[in-house]
Amino acid sequence: MKKHIAIAVSALATISFTVSAALPFSLSSQDIANGHPLTQQQVFAGFGCQGGNASPQLAWQNPPAGTKSFAITAYDPDAPTGSGWWHWTLVNIPAKTQSLPSGAGKTNSDKLPAGAVQGRNDFGYAGFGGACPPEGDKPHPYQFTVWALNVEKLPLDGNASGALVGFMLNSHVLAKAQLTATYAR
Repeated sequence: MKKHIAIAVSALATISFTVSAALPFSLSSQDIANGHPLTQQQVFAGFGCQGGNASPQLAWQNPPAGTKSFAITAYDPDAPTGSGWWHWTLVNIPAKTQSLPSGAGKTNSDKLPAGAVQGRNDFGYAGFGGACPPEGDKPHPYQFTVWALNVEKLPLDGNASGALVGFMLNSHVLAKAQLTATYAR
């Protein structure tokens, strides 16, 4: 009997368990790189700036369990407003969607998934508005964030301000993934 117990204990001691940690929720882009300057494609066309005013291609991987929809924001916390600058808010992206092509943030875009809603940016319209910091300022950070949410839809429309969208996102966030690019002129 003691020999059988010793064999069983020895066998248990040699069993190894492979535990793999879940991969982190992450955001990537073919158009922008974390910590690097934006290209002219992501620069606003107006207010003294001359760019393509196109939202970057974005892709996200490994959303957390329970994700029912996604949202995207683009925000400059260093804008000289006292409250930053909302360049883009996009909500109600279906959970099955995990990428957007370049230019998806165009007003009335046909590149957005069905049901997705763009809120009003701080330029005053629903859609993406590119970088346009004051001339001579230090490089501003442009935070592109994808939000994994615990609801399928937020009750927002194209008139929703960045502050309202931010409030709703923070009320329903499961996880966030972010890329921060820079721009100066």
